[in-house]
Amino acid sequence: MSTKEEKPLSSTAVQVIERMMRLLDALAQHSDPAPLKTLAQDTQLHSSTAHRILNDMVACRLVDRVEPGTYRLGMRLLELGNLVKARLSVREAALPHMRRLHQFTGQTINLSVRQGDEIVYVDRAYSERSGMQVVRAIGGRAPLHLTSVGKLFLSNDDSKQVKAYATRTALAGHTINSITDLSKLERELAHTRQRGYSRDNEELELGVRCIAAGIRDDQGKLVAGLSISAPADRMQDDWVEALTRTSDEISRSLGYNPKV
Repeated sequence: MSTKEEKPLSSTAVQVIERMMRLLDALAQHSDPAPLKTLAQDTQLHSSTAHRILNDMVACRLVDRVEPGTYRLGMRLLELGNLVKARLSVREAALPHMRRLHQFTGQTINLSVRQGDEIVYVDRAYSERSGMQVVRAIGGRAPLHLTSVGKLFLSNDDSKQVKAYATRTALAGHTINSITDLSKLERELAHTRQRGYSRDNEELELGVRCIAAGIRDDQGKLVAGLSISAPADRMQDDWVEALTRTSDEISRSLGYNPKV
């Protein structure tokens, strides 16, 4: 059964699309509705050309005509943006970045989220050559105060919430290095806020150290943590920069803008 071959876009069609994008970018630069003359100047298009393309975009609801000759971005863009946001998971956004970070460090890279008083490991990039046995499988859980990612989430809580967490969990420890004292935990969380990343110094498992940085969504909400786990004698402080850079890249892919 034969099928119709798709025809390549003509140079004219490509040019129209390129001009549409220029007009959308120009509209995005204006917080208030922009007049046709300004948009034509911003895009270096002839006014008649800009007017014709804008009219087509108004028909598609990509652009709204506020009054004759004045335009703003349309609601269709918001609808499409919400669809993209709903379909883009943190895991999908993070995985390529995690693999690159694993290649750079040679160590296990974890992606974790908070559920109640615990973190849950949702994905991991690792190899047998990392020299460390992966104890907690994907879907595994661990207390917030014993993990680097958990400390990130606790450092995002206010003092009252941290105290309530300590009361609920009694700050039970797993190793001799575990933080089981509230005042010590509060100091550790203060250091985390100041540094912008967190550490686990063999507090969950002896022989394993971790560093973690946060991942934020388009609303600036802390939604996940990215961590490097390594044998205690192999952890390197100069991995912090690569870790925070990677977490920032993932956050930006989720729409996070630190300037907003």
